[in-house]
Order: sequence, then C-alpha cells, then structure tokens
Amino acid sequence: MNYHTFQPHPDLEALVKCYWTLEVPAEVDAARQRIIPDGCIEMAFILGEDVKRYTTEINFIIQPRAMVLGQITSPFFIQPAGYVNTFAIRFYPYGFANFVTTPLKELTDKETPLECLFGHQIANELELKIIRARDTSERIDIIEDFLLRTLNSRITIDRIVKTTIDTLLSTNGNLSINNIVKGSKGMRRQLERNFSRQIGISPKQLGKVIRLQAALKMLLNEKPEKFTEIAYASEFYDQAHFIRDFKEFTGTTPTAFTLHENLTLSSQLYRAD
Repeated sequence: MNYHTFQPHPDLEALVKCYWTLEVPAEVDAARQRIIPDGCIEMAFILGEDVKRYTTEINFIIQPRAMVLGQITSPFFIQPAGYVNTFAIRFYPYGFANFVTTPLKELTDKETPLECLFGHQIANELELKIIRARDTSERIDIIEDFLLRTLNSRITIDRIVKTTIDTLLSTNGNLSINNIVKGSKGMRRQLERNFSRQIGISPKQLGKVIRLQAALKMLLNEKPEKFTEIAYASEFYDQAHFIRDFKEFTGTTPTAFTLHENLTLSSQLYRAD
C-alpha cells in the first residue's frame, strides 16, 4: 500500500489540508476496509478499478469515479474491485464551502458526483485532465488551477463558524460548544444553522470527531500501554467512556482497530495525517 500526502499552494493552504494519493496492487478477494469520520470533506478521483461502498452487509453501490465525499457521521465499508489508484483533495472542515453554493448538509453521509456540484461540462473536463495527467505533480497543478478559478469570493465562512472550528482543533475537541458561545442560546442556534450549511454536521458532532481523531492518532503513533493513558490525555471521563465513544466512532474497539485487516487503510490514513 503506497499512501502519500502533498501540501497545497500557499493561496489554498487555509482551505485545503492536503492532496493525497493511494496505490494498492490488485488482490483476489481484497478485504473490505472500514472508513471512519475525520471531520473533513474529500474530493476524489478513482483512477484504478471501481470501488464498492457497502450500504448493508451484502448490498453495495459503486462509488462515482469523480466525486465529493461529504462529512460522514458513522463508519462504512469499501472494497476495491482490483487495482487501487486514487488522487484526492482533503479539505479542512470549513474549506469546501468556499467552492460551492450547495448547502453542505446535502452532501453528508454520501458520495456526490462532481457534475452535480459543478455541472456536466466543467466536471467532465476536469476529470479528463486528471485522468490524462502524466503524474501526481501535474494533477496537483490541474486541481489547484481549478480550485483557484472556482474559489467563490462571494461565499464567506461565518466568523463564529471559523472561530469555533479553530478552537475545536486547537483544543482537540475538548472545549464544549456552550463554553465557546459563552452560554448564549441565540448564538448557539445561529451556529447550528451555519454549521449545517457550511460544514455539513453540527458543532457538537464535529467536536466529538476531532477529539476521537486526536485519541486515534495517539493510539496509532504513540502506542500507549493502557487505554487509560489515552482517556486521560483526551479528557474523557474514564477509560470506559473513551472505549464507548471510540466504538461509536469507528464501529470497533481500540484493540481491534490496531489489529484487524479491514482497518489497514484507515490506520495508514490517520497515522500519517
């Protein structure tokens, strides 16, 4: 499995977290891979074989080959049909809203074909350029040109939305939304509405994802001997609270996450992020 990340142009670094590529040789009966929420929105181009996303234990859809994966609120499984070759853009939580007028709540928990967001001609031309590009460097040049031309100067992320996200990120999700809005019910209602439109999930959901992502990185990178160390560092009430939230977030236990083959991809993505 070859996974690499690349930094964006300075003019986009406030909105784009990174570009990434993933290549995996074809395998017979490749294991399903569990994808978990990370608080970001992805634009992805599938350059290899098709990828299935399971909607139930046995039913699946084929992911669009040029798509935006909105905020996800629960884990799901994907499975490649063969050789994996993907080029993608990972946006910060408030990043993607600067390029579309569609309320991001409409993109939550699903894949949206690019043509639904940018129109058939623009999306088709972009996809063809990405497919025909000689290498990753050229693909980054193509997507950055597209993003800079598409950047909607009329769309401005609400100040309290950005401030809230910056605070959640800087505290690893450990500051409550009530503390951020200083107990103002009116400000909290406004924040909820703006998050729905510009982020796709509620501020409380995003805070929970950010905190659990921080705990996940600690689990993968530092390998603490006891889960109580992670629970304490991440400000969970206790180990039981951490394990309960971790299972809700990932669909499995911390121990299984580090060992099970269907978590190989997620472990690679979130360890390196």
